[in-house]
Amino acid sequence: MQAQRLMFLRRVAWKLNPLSKSRFFSSDGTHDFTKAISELNKEMESVFGEPPSSSLASSLDSPTMVQESHLATNDVNEKESTPSLSGLTHIGSRGEAQMVDISSKEITKRVAIASCKVVLGHKVFDMVSANQLQKGDVLGVAKIAGVSGAKQTSSLIPLCHNINLSRVHVDLTLNPRDFSIEIRGEASSTGKTGVEMEALTAVTVAGLTVYDMCKAASKEIVITDVRLEHKSGGKSGDWSRKK
Repeated sequence: MQAQRLMFLRRVAWKLNPLSKSRFFSSDGTHDFTKAISELNKEMESVFGEPPSSSLASSLDSPTMVQESHLATNDVNEKESTPSLSGLTHIGSRGEAQMVDISSKEITKRVAIASCKVVLGHKVFDMVSANQLQKGDVLGVAKIAGVSGAKQTSSLIPLCHNINLSRVHVDLTLNPRDFSIEIRGEASSTGKTGVEMEALTAVTVAGLTVYDMCKAASKEIVITDVRLEHKSGGKSGDWSRKK
């Protein structure tokens, strides 16, 4: 038995010696290495009477190892793709919603401009232009509604601060090229927090008012492109949307 084991070890050394590093890491090196291990396993079975409990070849092809490797890779990718909650000021350390504490912020002049578009269609556009709708002056009523909406922002948006607005201005312009009304709203204040939400609320409420006054004439009206165009003031400074 001792002689058989010695011969077996010599054969192991002989089989593994040709598998140099360059060959081992070549495109077919894994196949050669696995084949050599398979042959050695057969010799071990003949010498020791039973197959080994595990082998390098089987471990290379083990579904468990492949699955664990896949899970580990997915875990890394998930960590890399998951955004940090630290950048969301309305989320607490435990993920709960919270109102931002602005007590330590500086008082500066804040201005925000927002816009949206209401696509009416040819028929309704002509009726609005001629002021022929049953509910009356669409542009005039929507303008007042936008100003009123900006003043009610903190009541509509749960985590907004109730701020003193210095000015709210809403403009509605008829655009005959696509039969739409273009709405632009500006809000300003001198305080510790921005007025982006007030400007966005102004144009949104104005757009909804246009829809309400025109819906009897058409149900295909679309309110679209609600967006912030510009903001200034505060720690983050000025920002403008790229054209």
